[in-house]
Amino acid sequence: MPEPASRTPDSSRLERPPVETSIFELFKAGPGPSSSHTIAPMRAGLDFRALIDALPPEVKNRAYSLKMRLLGSLSATGRGHGTPLAVLTGLAGFTPRACPEDLPAGFPDLPAERRTLRLGENSIVLDTDNVLFGEIDHPYPYSNTLVGELRDVNGALLLERVYFSVGGGFLQWAGWEPPKRGQQPFPYGTAAALRAHAEENDLSIPDIVMSNEMALTGRTRQEIQHDLDEAIEIMRNSVQRGLRREGLLPGPLGVYRKAMQLARKADASDSSLNRFLGLLNAYAFAVAEENAAGGIIITAPTCGSAGVMAAVLTIMEGYLGFGPEAVRESFLAAASVGFLARHNAGIAGAEVGCQGEVGVASAMAAAMLAQARGFAPRVVENAAEVALEHHLGLTCDPVGGYVQIPCIERNAMGALKAYNACLVASAEEPGKHRVSLDAAIMAMGETGHDMNAKYKETAGGGLAASWFVC
Repeated sequence: MPEPASRTPDSSRLERPPVETSIFELFKAGPGPSSSHTIAPMRAGLDFRALIDALPPEVKNRAYSLKMRLLGSLSATGRGHGTPLAVLTGLAGFTPRACPEDLPAGFPDLPAERRTLRLGENSIVLDTDNVLFGEIDHPYPYSNTLVGELRDVNGALLLERVYFSVGGGFLQWAGWEPPKRGQQPFPYGTAAALRAHAEENDLSIPDIVMSNEMALTGRTRQEIQHDLDEAIEIMRNSVQRGLRREGLLPGPLGVYRKAMQLARKADASDSSLNRFLGLLNAYAFAVAEENAAGGIIITAPTCGSAGVMAAVLTIMEGYLGFGPEAVRESFLAAASVGFLARHNAGIAGAEVGCQGEVGVASAMAAAMLAQARGFAPRVVENAAEVALEHHLGLTCDPVGGYVQIPCIERNAMGALKAYNACLVASAEEPGKHRVSLDAAIMAMGETGHDMNAKYKETAGGGLAASWFVC
């Protein structure tokens, strides 16, 4: 990519504050099954441990009781999502990125010393008694809320922090402020402003995203490319692991892995179309099933939707023959869509429903494919819009609180829609496309705001309720 010159659009185009999210805040490695319920709570446990470690010795010596209270959707579906063990894994000092494959599920099997939190003269052995399920309806601004409390023997509070899991593994807390970032050469808060930068400066969307990432983080292009390649490799590995495994997924629903079977059937098909569609399905199932089993995946933009981009990536490389540079640049285009959705609406099922997870993932994958095929920025945007538009209103209704039904199949449907959205957008005259990506994202935000809470990750309605009745 050329080293672009900076040029700032006039202020009327910045209808929203600029996006200031890093690529690697969006694409994160960590264990499934849920970025909101697993990765962010693990990060909360790790942060609370750091706060405890920083306490003066005289305060730590008084510590007697450690509790982490789950509220909102974390309480409603935390058992199915493995939230208590994720919190404990963080408290034990593990990070999502470096988490071993057998954690958090295998946390109870760790040696006692690895599950012990030292508190000066005292110590606490970490187990599920440290995690409490609290109110589903609460006064905090985000549904997924977690409260860490350290108390003395008389119940006096020594330390407290209120955490918010805001989607995609992002974590905030009461009093949180965004990190200080460098000034971007191409600030944008809308897809229209992003496209204007591209058209006025004769740049691609990847050019702009890369330049902004370098400015935001102070990292070099080579460093960013290295970490991007690493994330892509983790995504590839999640596909291959899922294709090799079969058997029953964790939990009481009786869901069996299907990715291996789908791939075998696709490979045996005498129809090139059925083979292509079958493999796309198999790749999406592979990652979604790995996620459901607690395997390490890349959030794109969340754990629950991780199979969508991974499936399209695998098709791009193995079936369509795109090379490393095209894949790398296409990931940057996908990132821009995820940034805008998170910035202007949301990507958490608990906030906006599955339209913000699988819907946004499908939009990201459509943009990724359009970019890899060398289409202009407007076509890339249009492809993302088509994919997102046809997920609007999609509820988040996990049966039993497990990221299995309907989540696994939804990843496959999202991948298929992404491919079709790219076909539709590339076949029309770009200027005649009537709905903008900004409009689709706005509609998603409004729909999510109006959606009843029982359809937003609480497993209180939709398929989660009807499955047990019928």
